Amino acid sequence: MQCRITLRQLATFVAIADLGSVTRASKELSLTQSAASMSLQDLEHQLGTRLFDRHGKRLVLNEHGRRLYPHAQATLEGAQEVESLFQQQLACHLRIGASTTIGGYLLPEKLAAFLEAEPDSRLELKVENTERIVESLCNFTVDVAFVEGPVQHPDIDVRPWLEDELVLIAAPSHPLSRLKQPTAEELAGARWIMREPGSGTRSMLEHLIGPWLGSPRQLLEVSDGEAIKRCVIAGAGIACVSRLTVRGELALGQLCTLPSPSGPLKRVFYRAIHQDKQPTRGLRRFLDFL
Repeated sequence: MQCRITLRQLATFVAIADLGSVTRASKELSLTQSAASMSLQDLEHQLGTRLFDRHGKRLVLNEHGRRLYPHAQATLEGAQEVESLFQQQLACHLRIGASTTIGGYLLPEKLAAFLEAEPDSRLELKVENTERIVESLCNFTVDVAFVEGPVQHPDIDVRPWLEDELVLIAAPSHPLSRLKQPTAEELAGARWIMREPGSGTRSMLEHLIGPWLGSPRQLLEVSDGEAIKRCVIAGAGIACVSRLTVRGELALGQLCTLPSPSGPLKRVFYRAIHQDKQPTRGLRRFLDFL
């Protein structure tokens, strides 16, 4: 069957979707504005549908455009692989999303190890809370994501990746640190320092310790994990964080752990990818490596 859609048409479509205008896309692709406009018009004519809605001066993907985007992107990535088919090693360019704990404390070592194995690869790491990372997956601005909170989205394929341990932490000078086994009531009565709503850690905490903690009577919300540690060290309250994030402070005696009334606190880190994403060979190698 003859295919009349060209790679240039798909490249123009993707560039307009990413940049929001024909003018910007034409500069990105080194085309004249009229050539870029004609390329989009030809593509829409062949598909028999409009792909964008106009909002002021900006072009925004409509329902049909959003459906086409991942397939167009995958086709272009496949074409790039074909061009490099006979190179000894096909370098990959990956956009990786990660929630804050994973991106700040777990992924850096793994990315460094992958780059040592494949030094020609190009990796981009985007670190935000789980809610925003899921938005990036839906917008196809990241290829794969690693998150610490449960993700329930019909378009996202989520699979368990690694197990993590959560610990209750306090400053050594905090009154609760002097107790061998603080009760649930004593812990609930303390000031808690927590991440903001939308954070994977916050969601998991509400699931794991919510049954005995309830709604904290005193709550300090902090959107940065390092700032949470600093607040706890300063004696502002107690927190529950990944052990990964406080290994250094525990070793130095700046922080201590408190027993949990419900026993060990475990959670799962997840790997997430859009179900319409067509993994390239580079992405498959990266996932296998991890």
